[in-house]
Order: sequence, then structure tokens, then C-alpha cells
Amino acid sequence: MQHSRRTLIHSALVATALLAGGTALAADPAKKQIVIGTTVGDFGDQVKQGIRPILEKQGYKVKLVEFTDYVRPNLALQEGSLDVNVFQHRPYLDKFSAQHKLRLTPVFQVPTAPLGIYAGKRKSLAEVKLGSSVSLPNDPSNLARALVMLADLGWISLKPGINPVTASERDIAANPRKLVLRPLEAAQLPRSRADVDFAVINGNYAVSSGIRLTTALYQEKSNAYINVGVLKSADVNKPWARDVIAAYQSPEFKAYALKRFPGYKLPQVWGK
Repeated sequence: MQHSRRTLIHSALVATALLAGGTALAADPAKKQIVIGTTVGDFGDQVKQGIRPILEKQGYKVKLVEFTDYVRPNLALQEGSLDVNVFQHRPYLDKFSAQHKLRLTPVFQVPTAPLGIYAGKRKSLAEVKLGSSVSLPNDPSNLARALVMLADLGWISLKPGINPVTASERDIAANPRKLVLRPLEAAQLPRSRADVDFAVINGNYAVSSGIRLTTALYQEKSNAYINVGVLKSADVNKPWARDVIAAYQSPEFKAYALKRFPGYKLPQVWGK
């Protein structure tokens, strides 16, 4: 009897040691690997440096797939080659999901570099002139954000009563400086600065191109575009999905993000 009791205690200590060493079985034994898709840059870094270590301690394997566009990550998630994606804000997700009849659900927010206007051939906002060229994202949601920014600056005006989330070039009421707008794929915007006077660049692509956010000539005012982590709607309540959500909302990830991404817009769940 005494021997059996010692054996049980020894087994419990071994199990505890395995848990502490990060070699335990995954919390969800049916899901050994989690595949996370992001765009290249800061969201990928967040996975590699902040999220992967947390999930691997729980016994999961974490595979990162990085994209250079805003179309494939949602399609890949719906098709099942990804388990989670992190690259988009809620307005873009809602519109894309409706257009493509996808069943995807946003489940957490992530630190997000804001959209900004950066110098191209012109080095300050005061240098804008008649016919200045401005490159900006060509996907509808981020194009709307860029147009709202230009309106906030007073460079253009938008028609009264329009929905700022869906604004397009057709909604421009006045363009007194006759700005030449050049919509481009978001990943091309950092390189476009050599060819335009100003470039409106998505924060993640600015960072991944080595552009410091503090060099932006202007940043968007809205907090509506904090990016989200997205799952297939059918997966939201699965144990592995809850573990991913918990990792992104954990004190460990928050501490990492506050140190690594100063100046970013932060998840609302973290407070101020």
C-alpha cells in the first residue's frame, strides 16, 4: 500500500514537471497543430515572438503562414488551410464575408499600426500643391479609410451623409487641389513613395518595410480599425480556439506588445 502511494505521488510529480516544461499534450488533444495566417510584418512577428511561445507551452505546434495580399487569408481560412487569421479590421471582414458568402467570426483584437500618410517626393504636408500625386490602398475598405483621412486634412471633401466605411472615389464632392489619386495593392505602397508626392500606407506594411510610424506626416483619427483575429464561425467554441483567444488576451502577450509596439492602437479589452 505504501509503495503504491509513493508510485502515485511520483507519477503526479512527473506529470507536473512535464507541464512546467512545456511538453504536455495540447489542451485540445484533437488539435495538435494550429495554423495562423497573417500578412507579412508586425502581425507575423506577434505570432512568432508573442503567441507561439504561449501556445507551445501548452503543447501545441504553431505554424505561421504569411501573405502579401488581403484576399487569400480569408479564403484560406474558410477552406480550412488556416485555423486563424490576423490581418484585417472589422469593416473589411464584414464586407468581404458578405461578398464571398463566408462564415467567419472576429474573436479578439490585436495591437494595430494605424494608417498614415508618409512623405514621397514631398517631405511635409505644407508642400502639397495643385496636382500632387497620392498613392493609397486599392481594396475598398482601406481606400475608404484613406479618403476619410484626406478629407480630415482638408485636401478633399466627401459628399454629405455618405457612410465613411464604404466611401469611394465616386463620393468625392470636391478636390480643389486636383490631387491625382493612385490606388495600388497595399504591399506596393511603401515602394511607391519614389514615384508619388505622398503615400497613404497601411501600418503593417509601413513597419515591415522599415518605415517608422513616428515619421508619418499624419495618422488616422478613428479607432474603428483596430485589427481582429478571425476564426471560422463553426470553430469559435472549440477548446483550441479558446486557447488561441486566451493567448492573445493574456498578460504575457500584453506585456510583450506594450514593449515591442509603442504607438500602436491597442485592443479595447486592455483598457488604457
